[in-house]
Amino acid sequence: MGKKPKFKRQEQDFQKLLKDAWRRPKGKQSKLRKGIKGRGRKPSPGYRKAKETRGLNRKGLKEIRIHTVSELEKLNPEQEVAIIGSSVGKKKRLEILKRAEELGITLANPAV
Repeated sequence: MGKKPKFKRQEQDFQKLLKDAWRRPKGKQSKLRKGIKGRGRKPSPGYRKAKETRGLNRKGLKEIRIHTVSELEKLNPEQEVAIIGSSVGKKKRLEILKRAEELGITLANPAV
């Protein structure tokens, strides 16, 4: 299967105020809702990823959000990557960085 298309909102090209976020077309005579060729694509189950790769990052590892050092110690370094939560402060973030280096766990967002 080819690259997944960007699902555009109906009339998004013509009206500046409409955002890129997908909204289901609901109009009675909507060409996009009817699925007429050349009007764009609608999301459907056929665009889903393969079951084995679903939820994995580009390196094939599962991304786990962590907030404490104890959560970090539960990770499997061969199968999982840690992401430090956005609500974690600088002090605890430094502790997590230090412990992750000791355990050999990779972090997706290591910046302080």
